Amino acid sequence: MSEKKYGELAIEQAELEAWPNPYPDRDYTITITFPEFTCLCPRSGYPDFAVIKIEYVPNEKIVELRSLKLWLNKFRNRYISHEAATNEIFDALWKVLEPKKLKVIGDFHPRGNVHTVITVEKP
Repeated sequence: MSEKKYGELAIEQAELEAWPNPYPDRDYTITITFPEFTCLCPRSGYPDFAVIKIEYVPNEKIVELRSLKLWLNKFRNRYISHEAATNEIFDALWKVLEPKKLKVIGDFHPRGNVHTVITVEKP
């Protein structure tokens, strides 16, 4: 068995990190798109691909982007449904950031002629 690469180790150890909001006195929207999200179908094991879009109005904290990128890559070898993945991403961001508003959209690429879009939001 070969040794893990540094990127694999970074993904394995990734945790979401929050930074102080540089403008907590102002409402503004942050939009982040992650176009190469991957996970595995819990029934078939086939890979699922999606664009994950995150929109939020920060309160006291913002997400550190490198930590988010690495953390989202942790899903690539997990057996998880579209609904569970999108909701898990939402819950983790809500817990870490405590934003004023958050929306997470999981736009999953068609497979078997079925296109699924999951939207989770809370004002």
